[in-house]
Amino acid sequence: MTDTSIIQDLDSDGILTLTIDCPGLSMNVINEGLTRDLSAAIERIRTDAAVKGAVITSGKPSGFVAGADLKGMNFSGGGTGEGPKKSKAAAIYEASFGLNAMLRALETCGKPVAAAVNGLALGGGLEIVLACHHRVVADDPKIQLGLPEVLVGLLPGAGGTQRLPRLMGAQNALMYILQGKNMSPQEALGFGVVQELAPRDEVVARAKAWVKANPGAHTQPWDRKDFKFPGGAGHMNPAYAQTFMAGTAMAHKQSMGNLNQVKAILSAVYEGCQLPMDTAIRVESKYFARVAADPQAGNMIRSLFVSKQAAEKGARRPASEPPAKTKKLGMLGAGLMGAGIAMVSAQAGIEVVLLDRDMESAEKGKRYTEERLKKRRMDATKMAEILGRIHPTTDYADLAGCDLMIEAVFEDRAIKADVTRATEAVVGADTIFGSNTSTLPITGLAEAWTKPENFIGIHFFSPVEKMPLVEIIVGKKTGPRAIAKALDYVAQIRKTPIVVNDSRGFYTSRCFGTFVQEGLALLGEGVKPALIENVARQMGMPVGPLAVNDEVGLDLSYKVAQQTKKDLGAQYRGGPGEAVIEKMMELGRHGRKNGKGFYVYPEDGSPKYLWPELGTHFPLAASQPSPAEVRERLFYRQLVETARCFAEGVLETPEDGDLGAIFGWGFAPFTGGPFSAMDTAGLKQVVETLDRLTERHGDRFAAPAMLRDMAARNESFYGNAARRKAA
Repeated sequence: MTDTSIIQDLDSDGILTLTIDCPGLSMNVINEGLTRDLSAAIERIRTDAAVKGAVITSGKPSGFVAGADLKGMNFSGGGTGEGPKKSKAAAIYEASFGLNAMLRALETCGKPVAAAVNGLALGGGLEIVLACHHRVVADDPKIQLGLPEVLVGLLPGAGGTQRLPRLMGAQNALMYILQGKNMSPQEALGFGVVQELAPRDEVVARAKAWVKANPGAHTQPWDRKDFKFPGGAGHMNPAYAQTFMAGTAMAHKQSMGNLNQVKAILSAVYEGCQLPMDTAIRVESKYFARVAADPQAGNMIRSLFVSKQAAEKGARRPASEPPAKTKKLGMLGAGLMGAGIAMVSAQAGIEVVLLDRDMESAEKGKRYTEERLKKRRMDATKMAEILGRIHPTTDYADLAGCDLMIEAVFEDRAIKADVTRATEAVVGADTIFGSNTSTLPITGLAEAWTKPENFIGIHFFSPVEKMPLVEIIVGKKTGPRAIAKALDYVAQIRKTPIVVNDSRGFYTSRCFGTFVQEGLALLGEGVKPALIENVARQMGMPVGPLAVNDEVGLDLSYKVAQQTKKDLGAQYRGGPGEAVIEKMMELGRHGRKNGKGFYVYPEDGSPKYLWPELGTHFPLAASQPSPAEVRERLFYRQLVETARCFAEGVLETPEDGDLGAIFGWGFAPFTGGPFSAMDTAGLKQVVETLDRLTERHGDRFAAPAMLRDMAARNESFYGNAARRKAA
């Protein structure tokens, strides 16, 4: 195996082909080795008289270049809560501008360079392509071209914010850069981002042909005196000014001003597009360094990229267990959750026996998949294949041969036990049985399965086909075979798993419930409903606590509370928002399902609005809290509950905690998750804030002893986790 990332081949026409093939990797990424080798190759193009031009392509079937190696980037998040040090920002600027300067050297090398793109080119991969003078891309609609850095807290740092607007105009470029959207080769051709499409096996030949035919085409459009910016540029240009007036407002509306990289992208494009390229790339590097030096970027990269990839590759899977893919799934319950699980399983190529108490319900569960696939305008043949894998039934005997069972019936212990026993009678106790319960402890439910080591929680989120997380819950007697089977199944359906230990509400439902309950508590205290809802969204939650309670169903919240009361008896302690739910039930307001909850849902389909009579039933307090006070309560109530889950052993790693929060209930992604947020603030400050909130609002804010001890020792969650891994 060669240790070089680029294979160089000079042909008889003097065309140097640079084939990127990072050793030991399934996908090319921009790392130290590739940067070193590309820099050396550019110098050869510039100085070697035998080289008349060059073509850059990939030697990997997986694609061109997938972007920077984020795992190797030193943008560590968390810490003591202190601000970023200047030396760190300076080092990041130097590294960022080094890459920018290298690609600038490529496009000013004095010889024509063409890109032959035979697969996906994302992030820095696309930025390499944009620095070439001619771009040939394989004519395959599955190929993706894009700058997705915004999705992990960064901005393009190798000229992407400058070259893309110069090719397709600022307005069009911002639509892609700010959203991290990818474009197909056909779209790229239409926007003028690439110049030629060709069959995959011809891209190199086409690129070589262009280089040979255009020996003088080595100057980029933006380096010519007659260059005109597509759509216009400059602060005096009306179209340019309007783009940024509207774009800034729209971006703020979507991000609520929480995302550093969004502000930086707007600034880099606005400023850079009015400057010569050599100055513009310095502006981009300045904003990249400012964003990357802030803990926000490190936290987002760690949770949204590094931890997510590790979880999907089986970080928590028992290594001793052999692969255990699911071939035939028994889905018990064809309601909203069961139908969704059946759909994603069938799409993954798994046969599904969809069982419900009557055939009408079972068939309705199958129609769920059909209706959604039709909305996607899926090819009829492919849709028929997927639907053909779903077999509705009412007969437990049809479950024979299923190698995994998932139960998604009513949240009632007795009903679940009956279904569990009836299933075991057909498939046997050696089959792995998973429960989709969101609140009932797995250890108790496992009592209905004669081999509890084969019983596990597999908790999905609604709507199943859209929500990316699956929470795997390990009961007290759950064995490694069940864990492996569950994780292999989650990998098959391409979702992100976390593994937690058993408790009431597990991790996600328990902690998310505190956000909802605190919102109810605020309403019960007389805080304006609009203040509660708006602050929740401004702090980064997808919707407010009142709106999400309506979506889940107020009657479901009531039923869960009643079941918990029954289970815990004298040990039950009701929350401050319980009286609010009971009052709403008295008023017959069950949420969106019956068109009336905290919001009103007009029958004509017009937008929902807060129920005007809320103030009558929950009188407004004379003195209203500030938005900062509301935010602190909603935010810290979630933080303390996640810390308790860690202290109690429900969570074993901060990575699972952050992934579960972001992808399970939408906890502010820009923080990197609750554990990243606590580490960034500093645990001493977190404890001090919780002590103040406990004094004002009660023990639900009380810091667990473990958190207090960690703060006293000046520790952090991720710092401790790193030390455990090293040991």
